[in-house]
Amino acid sequence: MVQGIMELLFDAAYLIFTFAVGVYLLSKGRSKFIRLFGVMAVVLSSGDAFHLIPRVYALLTTGVEANAFALGLGKLITSVTMTGFYVILYFILEMVWKPDKRTAWGCRVTLIVLAAARVILCMFAQNDWFSGEGPLIWGIARNIPFALIGLGIIVICFLVAKKTGDKSYTFMGIMVILSFGFYIPVVVLASTVPIVGVLMIPKTLAYVGVVVVGLLKHRNEIRTPASHRPYVRHIDDAPRSE
Repeated sequence: MVQGIMELLFDAAYLIFTFAVGVYLLSKGRSKFIRLFGVMAVVLSSGDAFHLIPRVYALLTTGVEANAFALGLGKLITSVTMTGFYVILYFILEMVWKPDKRTAWGCRVTLIVLAAARVILCMFAQNDWFSGEGPLIWGIARNIPFALIGLGIIVICFLVAKKTGDKSYTFMGIMVILSFGFYIPVVVLASTVPIVGVLMIPKTLAYVGVVVVGLLKHRNEIRTPASHRPYVRHIDDAPRSE
């Protein structure tokens, strides 16, 4: 019961914060760049809600085993939406990175192939999502393309930071590194060493860090003339009418 209450408080704060930030950036953002941050935050919070809400319910009521189907379905949905999170993040970074056309198309095709592979692998019945404990080999298999997407995002974050001199992209890259650093042990060890599941808390906080970068970019956008924004040539940056 204590664990359930603690997770309820943490998860509620996380979901409400990220969803509220997403809606705020969608409604107040003056550019596609900022609004994409909003979409990313909404996708993150909405997807995680499908897993976190059933989990808290299970912990506070009849237990995890009795709610295996709802928890499995939530994990499946979250696996798909997290893939979407990184796809959106790539397009956010591309606006600032500004690669040449050939490089951009190469990255996009690679991203789409890896994202599709991740989603398709998640859909295989062999994952046994609804039993409460799927095979480790499938847990590893479906996360290989996911990890490759993350690695690409990390590299691009540091390329953008170097190109622009903007340390927020370095911070973003570090947050992605931490998210995978905390996530991988859970994938590999959670079934045999349940305590490693606690690493999902700092993993979640790393994602919050990425969302916070969007808030900071929104603040800077308000203060910076359109002509001085690094992504302005790629988007329609006209302010919205009130």
